[in-house]
Amino acid sequence: MSMETILRIRGLIFWGGLLLFLVFELWRSYRPGTVSKLSRFVTNISLTVFNSIVLSLLFASVAAETAAYVTMQKTGVLNILDLPFWVRLFVTVVFMDFMLYIWHLLNHEAPLFWRFHRVHHSDLNMDVSTATRFHLGELSISAIIKIALVYFLGADLLGLVVFESLLVLSSQFQHSSLRVPDSFEKIYWLLFVPPSMHRIHHSVVVKERDTNYGTIFSVWDRMLGTLLTAVDQNTIRIGMGAYRNPNELKLYKLIKMPFTRAVK
Repeated sequence: MSMETILRIRGLIFWGGLLLFLVFELWRSYRPGTVSKLSRFVTNISLTVFNSIVLSLLFASVAAETAAYVTMQKTGVLNILDLPFWVRLFVTVVFMDFMLYIWHLLNHEAPLFWRFHRVHHSDLNMDVSTATRFHLGELSISAIIKIALVYFLGADLLGLVVFESLLVLSSQFQHSSLRVPDSFEKIYWLLFVPPSMHRIHHSVVVKERDTNYGTIFSVWDRMLGTLLTAVDQNTIRIGMGAYRNPNELKLYKLIKMPFTRAVK
């Protein structure tokens, strides 16, 4: 699988998923927005495009090239063990998602990381475009961590592509304002992260926000005591108490937010 093919697959999944969930949430929205959806969407996507350009210059396809390298050189944990293909794939997805859970938790607990991560949480409403709303600083650190994890694990290209595809679609689904049947969410929540679970994580209430860190799997929150379910979904206010003015959440304000005063 060439780098060009990998990049094309990533792009199709990202933009295809964004369009799909946007259409669904416009058709069957969970609740009306409190601010302009169009304005937020333009801001979030503009931030995404800006990040993508800079990240491509900084890292290009380093993670994919690292996966190709460790496979060729037979380095990393998975290349030391003689495991069937499907086990390698399963371990890659589970391990990478667990480490993402840890990284997400650290973004809330470590003041330096929170300075960048609050850009994501400052969104006043939550929809599929929120899944793209991250500061370049956070994404750069995440990219370095991912490269190191791929090298340590010895993940191959296919495993990396499958993980990143599941990650993108899971993030887009859980951030979407799509109204999902309660019966489906109760079953889905046993292993995975539905919108109602992640909506709690985006609550303006700090003790609710600092829970439900999972992205693909909900089991990490269940196992490590960070799962919160007993919240009335109708009373959840999205965002952060320090950022309630939409005019203070434009693109250039988000870019400089980590370098302004620290707020929780």
